[in-house]
Amino acid sequence: MANKGLKICLVLSFLFLIILTAVVVTLFLTIFKPKDPNITVRPVGLENFNLSLLTNLTANVSLGMVITMENPNYGSFEYPKATGYVNFDDSIVGEVPIEGELVPARDQIAVNTWANFMVEKLVTDTKFWNDVLSGSLNFTSTAALPGKVHMFKILKLKATVYTTCDFSINITSRNVDNKCFSKIKL
Repeated sequence: MANKGLKICLVLSFLFLIILTAVVVTLFLTIFKPKDPNITVRPVGLENFNLSLLTNLTANVSLGMVITMENPNYGSFEYPKATGYVNFDDSIVGEVPIEGELVPARDQIAVNTWANFMVEKLVTDTKFWNDVLSGSLNFTSTAALPGKVHMFKILKLKATVYTTCDFSINITSRNVDNKCFSKIKL
């Protein structure tokens, strides 16, 4: 009799584990599937951006910016201090220090930072002067943010967010247009 009860208990436990595994796998493949973050970059202080500074080849120009990171996932993302890069015509012309932060689950944060431009690299590029004469400067910024995803304060996974932003500065109107593309890899 006890042997029959043990078999029933084992079968029910096995069925429960199969159902639980199916539910967990289904949740991770649907609701908890990692979604790419939405990142936008908005330059601030552009009104202080003066092209007359570009005649001094040793000068550096800093451009303040606000980076907004929106996390659509059910897990928070924490990353340490990192550096982004600004490219013009396939060469690095600026660096963007990015302070380490925690981006809460299904929330967004705004990070204040600046881009330090290496003016001597810009002014020696012939395409830079063509862009200046056309009235629009085109840049690409890239950043990789390695960090950890925290799910329910129990599960921790290593992840990296890769971001590429194309932005164009209209010299006369001082307007900035940008598009950012982000990807998370676990």
